[in-house]
Amino acid sequence: MGLGKLGLSSSTLFVILLCQVSFSAYQMGKDPCHLKRDYSPTYRKEGDLVIGAFLSLFLKTESQIDKISSRFPPAWIAADSRFMLKHYQHFLTFQFAVDEINKDPHLLPNITLGYQLFSNFHHNQLTVENSLIWLSGKGKGPTIPNYNCDMQHKSVAVIGGMTSALSMAMAPLLGLYKVPQISYGPFDLLLSDDVQHPYVYQMGSKESTLHLAVVQLMLHFGWTWVGLVISDNMTGEQFFSNLKEEMTRNGMCLAFVQRVPKNIILKNYEGIKIFNRIIASSSNVIFIYGNTDSLNDFSNLMSDFSLYGKMLVTTSSWDFSTDFHNEISHFHGTLILSQIKREIPGFTDFLRSMNPTVNTEDIFLKSFWEVVFDCRLSEKVPAAMVYSLCSESLSLENVSPIHLDKTIMELSFNIYNEVYLLAHALHQMLETDPKATSELGKNSVLSWKLHHFLKCVNPVLDDKDDSCGYAARMADERYDILNFKAFLGHIDTQVKVGEVIPHDKELIINEEDIDWPEDFAQTPSSTCSVSCGPGFRKTLHKNQPICCFDCTLCPEGKISNGSDAEQCIQCPEDQYPSKEKDRCLPKTVTYLAYEETLGMILASAALCFSILTTFVLGVFVMHRDTPIVKANNHSLSYILLTSLTLCFLSSLLFIGRPTPTTCLLRQTTFAIVFTVAIASILAKTITVVLAFRATKPGSKLRRWLGASVSFLARNLPDTFNEAKHLTFSMLVFCSVWISFLPTYQSTKGKTMVAMEIFSILVSSAGILTCIFAPKCYVILLRADRNSLSFLKNKANL
Repeated sequence: MGLGKLGLSSSTLFVILLCQVSFSAYQMGKDPCHLKRDYSPTYRKEGDLVIGAFLSLFLKTESQIDKISSRFPPAWIAADSRFMLKHYQHFLTFQFAVDEINKDPHLLPNITLGYQLFSNFHHNQLTVENSLIWLSGKGKGPTIPNYNCDMQHKSVAVIGGMTSALSMAMAPLLGLYKVPQISYGPFDLLLSDDVQHPYVYQMGSKESTLHLAVVQLMLHFGWTWVGLVISDNMTGEQFFSNLKEEMTRNGMCLAFVQRVPKNIILKNYEGIKIFNRIIASSSNVIFIYGNTDSLNDFSNLMSDFSLYGKMLVTTSSWDFSTDFHNEISHFHGTLILSQIKREIPGFTDFLRSMNPTVNTEDIFLKSFWEVVFDCRLSEKVPAAMVYSLCSESLSLENVSPIHLDKTIMELSFNIYNEVYLLAHALHQMLETDPKATSELGKNSVLSWKLHHFLKCVNPVLDDKDDSCGYAARMADERYDILNFKAFLGHIDTQVKVGEVIPHDKELIINEEDIDWPEDFAQTPSSTCSVSCGPGFRKTLHKNQPICCFDCTLCPEGKISNGSDAEQCIQCPEDQYPSKEKDRCLPKTVTYLAYEETLGMILASAALCFSILTTFVLGVFVMHRDTPIVKANNHSLSYILLTSLTLCFLSSLLFIGRPTPTTCLLRQTTFAIVFTVAIASILAKTITVVLAFRATKPGSKLRRWLGASVSFLARNLPDTFNEAKHLTFSMLVFCSVWISFLPTYQSTKGKTMVAMEIFSILVSSAGILTCIFAPKCYVILLRADRNSLSFLKNKANL
């Protein structure tokens, strides 16, 4: 029959076996409820209400559970005192918070808080055993499930553990009795499951904006090609998803993503493969995300694998200096993002007051004291030959920072807040329910009632219940930017060099205070491709990240005025690209001014020719009834003279400062009027050709053109025959404009304008001269030839 049919899970069976093992480690005393115990694994300070603290000091390795080992008492495993020694600050912060509350006359008046301290040695099995001890009594009796040797029910809540694994180890037992459990470790999505862990609360920050802070830091230093190392769990995957999305939005790329299993030391060559991949990466900046527990083996391996040429960035959740025997010089220059720490007033004075000669029952203070000062507190131990007695002048103020941080660590601050959270929740509960005060120590239901007030006293803590009248809200997160500096003698420090507010996209950093890793003489760079400067645009590689690209020079007429431009832009019409194609330069406005000699000459010529043409037009109008005007088709002559006048005047549009209007009218006006002039000339040419053909004997054109015309054109003398004049005028016209084209292309600026004006004037003057000069000569100077009698006499000759 399987465990499932019995209704037992593997974890339940494990608890039962552990209870049997634990019970066998005791001997029956006189009182059947109090068994003799060789050692007391806890320190308890009595009070009206007692809070349990499941903390981690030192380390014990996990032992394998099998059928054979479960038949005997658990073997004693010595604790490794070199590991997690700095976490004794958690104990001190907890004790300080309780003492501070007891001295506050306004918070829980007439009620004294007590506490019971446990060290689970970062060991899941010991965490379960400590839970049984907590539920069974004061710690002096046996660990008997579902039996409490303490006649008074003073225990109300538990604070612990440091990691989600430790929290989940104690949660099933404590959950059976609905004991409120507040985890002080990093926030974990697994613990937020209401079904699996309905009585577990988390004080750790959700770090919902950590990925934004990381991207802000990378953008500041221009790190667009970054490697990512994450813990192989749900929290790591959630952070990876958020970070990748934000990096893509900002045009940044991940060179690689390496997931780190928790126990990589036990896996063959797994650690070597991980570090080889990190070292072989082309990215110079590596961001490491995880906590002290999940990256414990990774920290130990880093003592053997130095990440040369790599700049490390991480968070304060990963304390890589917990094992002070590990080589920490490899971490010199590391940047650490940490939740902004707040000072706790009076904590330094509290450290001075802590002394094992005063707190004789505090086994954790004694152990820590003997380890950090290398002395012994008792004269009866065999270690007298090795260690001397501890001096009475010693104080926790003299402890090296590698053993005890003087600044409050993030987890310690969580513990401090959790103690106050419980105190405020108890205070509200006792004020709301006066009967609860009289039930102190008599009824275990007190801890059950506490859940509602825990959820209502601090909405930031948990969002499981909205019955308090407001929804949970996360406060805006702020992060300190710390620089880890390692010195000789295993001395290290973390110096604040900046601050980042992700929601406001505000980053303040003092780069002068940063010590970079020894492999970098200046601020490290981490890019897949060299940045494209102004004048170039990015050309992406096929099937490659957007951070890997080539730089291509902008095409003609376009520029890029910034770094890493996606596209080149066209310059405005009044500007042109610089030689480097990095900016648009204003075009120099050059024009032919009236004040210049050349401009004045051309303008005067244009006016003179226009006046002369007008004069010729007037002559033709005044002598419109004369034979020479009639014979040359006076209507076409009027049109031609008018268009020539306008041609001369249109040249004035090319002189003076150009405006959008004049630039538009220049070519258009001249093209129209000159086209009319040429059309008139062609009409005259066609008329002359038809007239000569009509005069031929037997021509059918005679009846179409009319008798008058045919008669006048039949034997026209040279005086009236303008065929050769038309031909010569067109030769002049063609010669001028054919010569103009190559000259126009080879000149620039005002010279080009002058050439255009000169061509207009010469071509127009040529037409005026060739066609109308002979006629004006006859009309004005040889009027005797401009008569019918003269024509008849010459025709009869």
